[in-house]
This record gives sequence, C-alpha cells and structure tokens, in this order.
Amino acid sequence: MVVRNISDSSAPLALPTTFAFFFRFWLIQLAYFTPLDSKETRMLRRKFVRSSVACGLAAALARPLTALGPALQAASKNGIGLQLWTVRNQMEQDREATLKAIAAAGYEQVELSSIQGSDEIVKLAKDLGMNVRSSFFNWESIANPSENTPEVEELIDKAQEFGLEYMVFGYIGKSARDTADKIRKIAENANVAAEKISQAGMKMSYHNHSFEFEKLDDGNTGFEILKNEFDPQLINFELDVFWAAIGGQDPVQMMRDLGGRIGQVHLKDLKANQGVIYDEGKVPKDAFQEIGDGVIQMKQIMEVALENGVKQFHVEQDESPDPVASIGQSIQYMRKNLW
Repeated sequence: MVVRNISDSSAPLALPTTFAFFFRFWLIQLAYFTPLDSKETRMLRRKFVRSSVACGLAAALARPLTALGPALQAASKNGIGLQLWTVRNQMEQDREATLKAIAAAGYEQVELSSIQGSDEIVKLAKDLGMNVRSSFFNWESIANPSENTPEVEELIDKAQEFGLEYMVFGYIGKSARDTADKIRKIAENANVAAEKISQAGMKMSYHNHSFEFEKLDDGNTGFEILKNEFDPQLINFELDVFWAAIGGQDPVQMMRDLGGRIGQVHLKDLKANQGVIYDEGKVPKDAFQEIGDGVIQMKQIMEVALENGVKQFHVEQDESPDPVASIGQSIQYMRKNLW
C-alpha cells in the first residue's frame, strides 16, 4: 500500500482539517481493532464512532455546496459509498466493528456484496446512519439458472425489503462467457429479469470486469454484445473504471460513449505499467491501488460521470494488505480532490 504524505501536497491541509484527518484515522483503528470484551468498551466505542460520524457530517455541511455544480450537489446528497467486497475478510471476522470503521472513515452508504444473507448487515449499516441502496446478487440466477440458484423473484422480494434502488448483475463465470452465443443468451435472460426488477420499482445494473473486452469467436467483445443486447430502458451499467482500464479501455471515453446508460460508478485506481489483462484471476494484487495512487484520471472520471447524471459512486479495492487503512485513504483523497 502506498500511503500519501500530506506534507507533499501542493495545497497543504489547514490545521483543523489535518487534525480531523488524524483524529478520524485513530477512531477507525480503535473501532476496528479494540476487542469487544466488555460493556464499558462497547459503550466507549459507540461514543467514538458517533462522534466521528458527527464530525464527518459537520465537515460536509461546512463545505460550500453553493459553489458546486447541481450534478455534484445531487450526488453529494447520496454520499460516497463503499462496496463491501473491499472488506470481505474483516466482515467475516466482525461485521459490527468493520461497519463502524467504515462509518468512522466518513462513508455515507455501503453497497452489499450479496442480497442473500445480508439482513444483519443492512440493519447494522442503517443503525450507523449509512444508507444501503445497491447490492450485487448471485450471477448464476441470470447466467446459469438452476434449482440450486435463487430465483430472481426471491431476490427481488429481499431487495424490496432492504429498500434497494439497484440490483447489480456483477459477474459471469468463465465457462458461461466463452462464446458470443452464450453472452447473447445471458443478455436475453438479463432483460427478462430486469423487466421484473423494473416492475418492482428498482433498476438492474451490470458491473463489468475486464473479461468483457476480450474478443469472442464471432469477432465481437462481450461488452459490445451486452451493450447492444441489453434493453437500455431496463439495464444500466455500473462502470468499474479499474477493470475497464486493465481491459485495455479508456474509461473516460467509455463513459462518454455510454452517456446516460451509466447509473453507477466503481472507483478504484490502477498501478502503472500493468498491461492488458482479461483474466481477472491473473491480476496482481498490488495492481489495485487507493484512489489517487494510480494512473486513472479520476478527476475526468468524476466530471464525465456527473455530466451524465451519475449519482451513485462506490469506492472499491479488491485487494489491499490493509483494507481499513486503504478505504480511509481513498475517501480522504476524494474529499480533498474530487468531492
């Protein structure tokens, strides 16, 4: 992990902001690493987290929103989100402590990694003042439905219970994506499911990786097929700028081309000189970088996204030696430079 040195910035933080940064970072570590071994400890940690969240709210209110464009104001109402896949290992160890650390870092919403089994996560997140508007769901329910996969209607019912706005179709397994005909069938299935999701008052998003940009047996890429076959009235794209870039694409130009078909954006940075990698399993762990530490033009990403009306932004970092520290660094960079 590359830790940004605040003193190296060309526009140093004012003393109160610098103090707030280190105070909030201390709270994150305390919230996550302090054992839950006594009533007094739990009460103290709750006070710390509430104080940190209050500090974040005060800082947000202090920003000159009137000086921001209407699009950024609209996105700011939703707040910066975090895809929980980033902290999947920490969530397995201690959901409550991890969600407290996320709130203490200043995130105002979280995106679930799965609709199934997330009842407790949703309750804890909302109790901490974070919204839950979006969630991934089992990709096989679209790409490889069987008696062993949850039915789309079951997923919709749970998503409505959570109050979601987006249900994200976020992956396709290797054996299900190796021909153009398979991708076209998946797009057909997705349109049928998306119609049901729309009737339930939500929207389907498709989250890309890099495999979609490899050419298939008919000479088209998977992404070209999905873009052409998806019903644009029913399915938005949740563009992951890292995966687009490592797939050999210019994510800024992609966003311009897709225009209003982008409903959500995943923000993560890419280490320099990685080359094009289509197989997600072969991407080096250190290719995933905190926002601002890589080569992706994040300012342009934000500008084009906002021009196209995107209101949902989620930080995600698939790999990090210290995910809790990484999400803190990324949101601090966003607050200072992008938000």
